[in-house]
Amino acid sequence: MNVSRIAIAGGVAASAVVLLAGTASAHVSVQPQGAAAKGGYATVNFKVPNERDNASTVKLEVSFPADHPLASVSPQPVAGWKIDVTKSKLAKPLDVHGKKINEAVSKVTWTAEGDGIKAGFFQQFPLSVGQLPEDADQLVFKALQTYSNKEVVRWIEEPTEGGEEPENPAPVLALTAPVEGAHGAAADDKKDDHAAEAKEKTAATETASSSNSDSTARVLGIVGIVVGVAGVAFGVLAGRRRTAA
Repeated sequence: MNVSRIAIAGGVAASAVVLLAGTASAHVSVQPQGAAAKGGYATVNFKVPNERDNASTVKLEVSFPADHPLASVSPQPVAGWKIDVTKSKLAKPLDVHGKKINEAVSKVTWTAEGDGIKAGFFQQFPLSVGQLPEDADQLVFKALQTYSNKEVVRWIEEPTEGGEEPENPAPVLALTAPVEGAHGAAADDKKDDHAAEAKEKTAATETASSSNSDSTARVLGIVGIVVGVAGVAFGVLAGRRRTAA
């Protein structure tokens, strides 16, 4: 009897642990498609699971870090969702490819135009972002998840190094080491294009020169033949005159 009670208690405890672990891990998160390299550009997905059995997720608001503003933020259309991009003035302008940027995206909001994310489902919201900072190892995005019953879950707690995961952790994008030559990729492409154009022009010039040389040689050859024929005719005519005399 005691063994049965212990077994039942153990099963209930194990179930509770699994349930709590599932609940803790089911939060709004952000993952890159591939790598999010420092100083580069990346496509990231904000993954939003629905954690309620009696309501749907109908809105997601993602705030961007003010200490590392991103000059370029482009959302990908998501069927059934309206997207609003909010920009704010920067206290210190950004220098991007030699151009001064005075404002940056501070928040992106997705609002469901239909049922939203139903219970037992999740949705991904893609963004193209950059230029990622070179002086940071991660970017923290604070998010608000709104349900159809008006409940708002605030995923805004920043994790601490070596500490336990917060109850409502903010999405964190880990940045990888910079890719060598990534900054000058566009410039290198232009250089390659210019080099290719120069080679094409050189080849065209050489072809034209070769064609002109061939044409000149043909003309000179024809002139030489004509002169030769004329000389032979003149010699024959002169010989006939001498014979007649």
